[in-house]
Amino acid sequence: MSDWPDLAGRLEDGGHVLPIRVYYEDTDFSGVVYHGAYVRFFERARSDFLRLIGIHHNEMAEGTHGASQAFAVKTMTLDFQKPARIDDVLQVHTSIAEYKGARIRLDQLIYREDQLLVSAAVTVAIISSQGRPARLPPALAERLRRFVPAENAGG
Repeated sequence: MSDWPDLAGRLEDGGHVLPIRVYYEDTDFSGVVYHGAYVRFFERARSDFLRLIGIHHNEMAEGTHGASQAFAVKTMTLDFQKPARIDDVLQVHTSIAEYKGARIRLDQLIYREDQLLVSAAVTVAIISSQGRPARLPPALAERLRRFVPAENAGG
């Protein structure tokens, strides 16, 4: 993947930024981004953020670091401010608001240049292969804690 170093976005102070271009497939008949497309944009950004800090979905599922685990979205609240349109270049900003036990709260924001278009408050649960809450293995938890505001880290 070294030929495309920015494919997964970049880490910045406090989080991650992923650029996304709006394609025809992301829009409705009027050329405006369909509301469900934003959920995909947020999912890509969360996955790439985790990948860049060394937490890989496939390794978790395979149990590379211990028991088999996965992330499951528990809640997601979206607030739509302004529409994005075909060919826009957007930036998805992801930061961790809180990490405690088997729960991670993230703030995600989609911008077009300096205009906030959509915000999301997302709670993700870490679950075992049986679907029960689980804590991340210590090595992975430490990678995540580096991005948690000190007052909200309870790993």
